[in-house]
Order: sequence, then C-alpha cells, then structure tokens
Amino acid sequence: MPRMLDVSEDVRAEIGDAEADRLLVGDNTPGSYDCTSCRTPGDSEQERTSTVLFVGDETAVLAFAHATCIPSQVVQVAEDQLQGAVRSITGSEAEGPGAEQAVLGVTSGLVLIDDELHPALVVEPTGAIARPGTDGSRGDEFLQLLLEQGFQPVHRMDQMPAVLHGWSILLAMGQLHAVLQPGTDGGAPVAWWQAHAPLQVTEGWRSAANKSQTVLVFAAPAGVIGQQPREDLLRDALDRAAVGGLLVAAAMPLAGT
Repeated sequence: MPRMLDVSEDVRAEIGDAEADRLLVGDNTPGSYDCTSCRTPGDSEQERTSTVLFVGDETAVLAFAHATCIPSQVVQVAEDQLQGAVRSITGSEAEGPGAEQAVLGVTSGLVLIDDELHPALVVEPTGAIARPGTDGSRGDEFLQLLLEQGFQPVHRMDQMPAVLHGWSILLAMGQLHAVLQPGTDGGAPVAWWQAHAPLQVTEGWRSAANKSQTVLVFAAPAGVIGQQPREDLLRDALDRAAVGGLLVAAAMPLAGT
C-alpha cells in the first residue's frame, strides 16, 4: 500500500530517484515507526510522514517523523552524534562501556507551581544509564550521576527547583536545540543533550520561557514517566515519580529566544 510519505527534494537528491520512488510506493518503508523528533509512535499508512536523512562524515541514516513534527529534510550531524541517532532510531543500546550513551528522550510541557505555569522539560532515557567507563553491572545510575552534577531530589511538585549554575537551555527561532552543561576546565559550554533536529515547542511554552527566562528540567529513570499525550497526565506521572523518590530537577536559564 502506498504510504503517506513526504520526500523532500534535498532527501531525493541524496538517496537518488530510484530509492525515493521505492519509498513512496511503500517499499523499504516501515508502516509503523517511532518519530525521530518526538519519539512517539507513528504510522505512515494513517498519517503524513516525513523522511529525514541524517548525514555524518561517513554514515547516512534514513529515519521517519510525523510531518506535524518536522518536514522532510537532510540533517547534517557529526559522526558521533549520528551514532546517537542510530541508537534512537533502532532502539538499540550501546555496547559494553559505552552504555552511558543511551538516548535521552525529552518532552516539553507547562508545569503549575504556586498558581503559575512554568516551562518544563522532562528527560527520560530509553534505557538504563551506566557510569562512564563501567560495564553497567551496577545497574541504572542515571539519577546518581545527575545528583553529582548538581540536580536536586524532588519529593513534592509544589516547590521550584534550585538554579543549576553553568547549565542552560538553548532555544532558537522558537525551537529547542539543546541542554548545555559547563565545559571542562572552564571551557565553552557543551551539549549534555542535543536534538537531532530542532524540536518544536508550543507558543504557550515559548511565551512562558521568554517571560521567566528560566526552564525547569525534570529527570527520571527509564520507564518512570513514559510518553504522556496530555500535560495533566504528564503532571500525574511527575507527581508519582516524586512520591516514589525517582525524580530530580534543576532550573536552568534560557539561552536564545
């Protein structure tokens, strides 16, 4: 069955007419997929789907996304970032000592604290996070690693988290690009998390972020929050994680507009 697939001219130029035509008639295209932007399920037989080609120094990977999330496009990425994209697309975990590179899923939403809506990001890995240089036998150390970075435990969702100095949220042209952390030895900030393609945020989220110039970042281990389709359900999941001692948070200044 032909898919509801968008293949941009840039993508067609990279993969060739023959491959593009095979995709459009349903060959080599999964019916269902995980959107490479929002990471929720999609179905190319039921909804418009964008082909997204990640191109690195030596590797190119074709992925799929909801057309409402991002248009079909070619995304130039560094080779090491492309390996992260491969893990995100395939759902595979890094092997051995590299397990700490498991993909971080990021969801944006508005959180009500003290009768005021605050822009928030919820970070949840796709799998257990091991400490760098270890084989993962000590279990999931995601929260412990974040506590060591300065994140604070959240036991109740009615208090503002403390500002984590040196970290920031990179927003450009109304799209989320990265969560930045301090560089080593006082160097330039580096990306702790970087979107493979800029993520859209709602106008309400962007407006709240521009007003407060601060974004609240909540983080929980894999499987604790899950993909929540509505903000009230997301809040319920955050409340449960906090009560269960499985939530940490920090407030970060906004970089960009």
